[in-house]
Amino acid sequence: MNEKPCSFGTESEFRDGQVESVSAGHSSLYPDNGALMAFRGIPISELKNHGFLQALTTETNGWQPGVVNPEVLRAQEEWEVVDTIHPDTESGVGSQQPGQLVSFSEALQHFQTVDLSSFKKRIQPTVRRTGLAALRHCLFGPPKLHQGLREERDLVLTIAQCGLDSQDPMHGRVLQTIYKKLTGSKFDCALHGDHWEDLGFQGANPATDLRGAGFLALLHLLYLVMDSKTLLMAQEIFRLSHHHIQQFPFCVMSVNITRIAIQALREECLSRECNRRQKVIPVVNSFYAATFLHLAQEWRTRQRTISDSGFVLKDLEVLAKKSPKRLLKTLDAYLARVSKGQASLLGAQKCSGSQGPHSKDLTFTGVCELQSNSLESAGLV
Repeated sequence: MNEKPCSFGTESEFRDGQVESVSAGHSSLYPDNGALMAFRGIPISELKNHGFLQALTTETNGWQPGVVNPEVLRAQEEWEVVDTIHPDTESGVGSQQPGQLVSFSEALQHFQTVDLSSFKKRIQPTVRRTGLAALRHCLFGPPKLHQGLREERDLVLTIAQCGLDSQDPMHGRVLQTIYKKLTGSKFDCALHGDHWEDLGFQGANPATDLRGAGFLALLHLLYLVMDSKTLLMAQEIFRLSHHHIQQFPFCVMSVNITRIAIQALREECLSRECNRRQKVIPVVNSFYAATFLHLAQEWRTRQRTISDSGFVLKDLEVLAKKSPKRLLKTLDAYLARVSKGQASLLGAQKCSGSQGPHSKDLTFTGVCELQSNSLESAGLV
């Protein structure tokens, strides 16, 4: 729009002259619209910058017009539009506005629709066994996953190969949702910053802590906080992680549990349950939540501290692979009691308001930091 610039004096000169004449009384404003004619054609941005619209729409010395002039109404409406306009990011994704929480199913659908072929080439769907180990697994091991479920299994493992991409709006929404649900914040936060350490990442960039689990680790956290049945459990574990003695990095611990879930899936420890339910992703999600619950109960009742983390996780992995059905039943029973208000992970123990040292000042040992021979026997390297 080519608007012809209009020459006028300073804001104070205008107010001393024409605007005072406008606000002096009803009779001087409406008979000839002289003041309005003086700045007809001036761009609305110029009127905003010089405060003219405020002068037109604000009561002066208690004066109130008996009749509302259409020009004044139009100017006031345009002022309100200018005051509330938001910049157009031209992202091309109308549904992905900043501040919107994202559900697990929506995030999963995103990965189901994008091209992941380069990541899928990297996966090893099952653990390769040779010799006696292969024979023993064939005779006494769990059943193989049904053919119709293998594509869903491969999707889970492929997502675990994807890293965090700060340029992908969906990745950012997942992070923001996790942050808001755990902290109770209503506002967005920067994708890099010290606030992520408060959630239990080891640095200002969450991407650096996803080794071995990829974006699946964030999807698991999203599932935990966005499922109404597990949200309370997630919040209680998060509070436990801030205990002044038993503190631990919540998100890093979660990433390690996702690693356990990945390995259990690859070793076919979850195949029986997946075949029974005819689903893979819900089983993996529940297994992750059940394993996290068991760890939290073990951590609280046995007074574990961050120095115990490596060996606690190793024992947890052995138990989870050996008895996944038992863990899943424990989770179902716990959630049923929580829904009736009959169970609380923390009980009367006070874990909030911690004044002790933050977990970043201590050493956390995950499953990938254990001795190499232990990792080889666990199948994590």
